[in-house]
Amino acid sequence: MTGLVDTHAHLMDAAFDADRNAVVERATHAGVTAMLLVGYDMASSRAAVELARGVPWPHASVGIHPNSAAEHSAAEFEALAELARAPEVIAIGETGLDYYRHHTSPGRQREALDWHLELAEELTLPVIVHNRLADADIAAAAVGHPAGVLHCFSSTDPAYLERMLSLGYSVSFAGPLTFKNAADLRDMAALVPLERLLVETDCPYLAPVPHRGQRNEPGFVRYTARALADVVGLEFEALVERLWANSLRVFPALARVPQEVA
Repeated sequence: MTGLVDTHAHLMDAAFDADRNAVVERATHAGVTAMLLVGYDMASSRAAVELARGVPWPHASVGIHPNSAAEHSAAEFEALAELARAPEVIAIGETGLDYYRHHTSPGRQREALDWHLELAEELTLPVIVHNRLADADIAAAAVGHPAGVLHCFSSTDPAYLERMLSLGYSVSFAGPLTFKNAADLRDMAALVPLERLLVETDCPYLAPVPHRGQRNEPGFVRYTARALADVVGLEFEALVERLWANSLRVFPALARVPQEVA
């Protein structure tokens, strides 16, 4: 079985409370066959695991976003470490560094990132990394740890991309890849080896063209994949097969899909 994988969705967000089942059905009709629900604080991580137990084919990732790191106690981080052992959890994060907003000091963000990287190593799981204006510090933190995914990639520094690729990271692109003013981002996507490419929605945020400005949803990952196919010069179906193989390499448990969805 092959199909599109939304490697970063917040389907547990309240934005989907009114029509979550319909959103999943639309994603299925759009060719999405696997989805990773990504937590960004303690509450959303719990919700991601719970939803992954009740929806046909999502899996979960648990983590505390750098903007929220200062709000969480040591006990909550330990509770997250226990939650990470749930069978639905196939990745750690989202974690990372965000120097655009200043909800948490850079030092505390780095402590939290290191904690997530160590937990991922302990559990032999990939890590999902958020980066905003923190290329150098992300690259420094990643050294010596197992790799994962650079989520919603936005850097325009080829040296940073090369460094993270050398550390084993895969690179995931979201809706901004489709934006008219994103030529620099598409140039960066063209530098990524085919076997390291992934796609995501980051829904309900960052809806791609032609839905820019609307609520994003997992089925819209198809538009990002089409834009990526144009960037790398592949037919859409060939890229979908490549992305499926790439997703399974990073998240092997995605292959565990109920028979009725296959």
